[in-house]
Formats: sequence, structure tokens, C-alpha cells
Amino acid sequence: MDLSIFSISAKFLHETSKTPLEIAHDLSAEFAKTVAERDYLGGTPKAERDMLRESGLLSLTIPKEYGGQGASWHETLLVIREIAKTDSSLAHLFGFQHLMLATVRLFSKPEQWQRWYEQTAELSWFWGNALNPLDDRTISKSFNGWHEFSGKKSFCSGAIDSEMLIASAIKQKNGKLVIAAIPTSRTGVCVLGDWANIGQRQTDSGSVNFEKVRVEENELLNDPGPLSTPFSCLRPLVAQLILTNIYLGIAEGAFADAKQYTLKEAKPWHTANIASTSQDPYILGHYGDFFVGIEATKALTDLAAHRLDEAWQKDSNLTENERGRVATCISAAKVMATRTGLDITSRMFEVTGSRATHAGLRLDRHWRNLRTHTLHDPLDYKIKELGEWALNNRFPEPTFYS
Repeated sequence: MDLSIFSISAKFLHETSKTPLEIAHDLSAEFAKTVAERDYLGGTPKAERDMLRESGLLSLTIPKEYGGQGASWHETLLVIREIAKTDSSLAHLFGFQHLMLATVRLFSKPEQWQRWYEQTAELSWFWGNALNPLDDRTISKSFNGWHEFSGKKSFCSGAIDSEMLIASAIKQKNGKLVIAAIPTSRTGVCVLGDWANIGQRQTDSGSVNFEKVRVEENELLNDPGPLSTPFSCLRPLVAQLILTNIYLGIAEGAFADAKQYTLKEAKPWHTANIASTSQDPYILGHYGDFFVGIEATKALTDLAAHRLDEAWQKDSNLTENERGRVATCISAAKVMATRTGLDITSRMFEVTGSRATHAGLRLDRHWRNLRTHTLHDPLDYKIKELGEWALNNRFPEPTFYS
């Protein structure tokens, strides 16, 4: 392990005058030095995960009374977006850290989540995801005071190199979903390095095997549990807005890379009769479109974050209608971020030219990362839900994905 990484990270942690966003900016500058190579290699970004541990940002959303920084969702999402501009895989892992912390806050009793929060802040725990309720291959058997998980779970982002996992299983007796927070190192948990997709190549979103894993009663997240109150139904909205900010960050990163290449490397088309690509009217038109898309997406995404913060502060007093209004705002932002991102990450090559397709630059990673991610939540269904609200005044029905 390169010990200089830890000295760099320690510098971020001890410079307490810096804001979380400034720390994220410094981290992103380090991540940028290797992002193209790491995209090629795939696998676990262990050194970069350790930099995040040392930065102190893993406790960003944990309230100060439990040892964290007490950041709002808007502040946290800006940090996620900043990291995504450079490396959307690391933004994904960092974002899911706070999604898992939100999960234990929303689904469990105070004596559970408060203890996990304190330990996370003190020990810089990374939380991984093995929830995926659509994958029902993991079965839970009940015994006297404890439970046993056995089976396989897919799309387990960040499970490798994590200290804790949020895992789900189907109860053998009644087919209901059960969710638990367990140590990743527990006997019977086997995290597989089988993620090999075209994008998000360092999220370790592969599989986890559970072989007769013992789960204690006080590790279950069943009070109040998922989707039981309007407040607990904020969990999928947190997930949606984290992804929205990742998509927006990817779009901004692609825009910045394209701009740099257009200004410094691209050559004018031979029939254009201009001295520089910066004078090409067609290229200027593309950049105008890109700018409008990004600015509109930023405005809608930030509005959604503020509405999520307002809803979060209401806690158990949150109503179904209030939750529904947050849901429609976040869905609209996600649709906009998806469309803008896919447009820019594809059309960026129209403003950079054929030389920008050199494999060593790996500028195609922006499109690959976004395309891989957005397919997990088909846009057509999201737009249909928004249409139901726009025409029939029906809010999206709370699920794990909306």
C-alpha cells in the first residue's frame, strides 16, 4: 500500500477549516490522476476508499451528537456530485454509504441506529449494500431469538472492503421481506468479486453469498421497518436523489473534459475556414445546448434536495401528501439528469472530434457509467408516474424504487 495516500488523506482530515465540499474537491483532484487507468482495470478502488475513510466524510450525514458532522442532505448531495464529476464509481460508493445510514435511521429503533451511528463515526466504517429486494434468492429461517440467512444476492454495491452490510432476505414462513444490518466479516458471508459490467467498473456491484449466516434479533430493521410510515418511505427518495446527483456529476464531468479537449486539442474542420474550434458555429451550438441542460438540471436537482431536507426535518410528522410532493420533484430531477447526461456524454464527441476516441483517454467512460446506471430504473416508468401526477393528481405509490 502506498503510504503517501494516507498522509494526503490525513491532511484533508486535519485541515478542519475546510468545508466538506472543499475536501471533496481535493479528493477528486487526487482521484483524477488515476481515474482512466482504474476504469480500465476495474476491481476494488481500495486506496481511494481508504482516502474517503481518512477524510472524515463517511460520517457526513451523522448528527453531531453521535460524532458526525450533521450535514444536511443538500450539503451531502453536493459532495456526492463533486466526486461524480471526476469518478462516478467512487461517488456511487460514497453516496450509498449515506443511503445505508439513512436506511438504519428510517427502519430501526433509536437504540439501534444511534449505536451504529456512533460506531461509524468513531471507527470510520464503510457500509455496503446487499439489500436488492427484487432478488429473492436469499431465505431467512427463524429460530429461538435469532435468524439464519442463506442464499445469494446480486447488485451489492460497495460490499467489498466494507465493515457493515445492509442485507435482505425473504422469510421462509410467510414470504415477507426482512432487512438486517450485519458485520461484513461475519461467518458465512462471502463477498464475490464478480462485477464486470461496461460501466461503474469500480463499484464492486457484484454478488454476496450467505451460507447459514446468523442474524440476531437486534440486528433486524423491523421497527418501524420499510414503507411503514411516510417518513420511512423517504428511503427510496434518498436513493433516487443520490443517483440523480451522480448523473448530474457525470454530465458536468463530461462537459469539463469535452471543453478542455475542444480548446486544447481539437482541430477545426478543414472546410470551416476558421483558426480555432472555439469559433466553429456548430460547436458553439452544441455547447449552448449542453449549458442549458446542465443549468436546468442543477436548478431542479437542488430544489429537490431542499424539499428532501424539509421532509427529513418533519420526521414522524411527515404526511403522505408531503412525501408525495417530494417524490414528484425528485422524479422530475432524475428524468432531467438522465436525459441531459446521456445527451452530453454521447454528443461530447461531436465537439471533440475523432482523436478524442483514443482508447487511452477513456472519455467514453462517462457514457458507459451513466448508461449502466440509468438502465436500473427505466425512464419510461418514471415518466408515466409523473404523468399520473400531472394529469390525475395521483402521487407515485411508495416502493423501494420510487
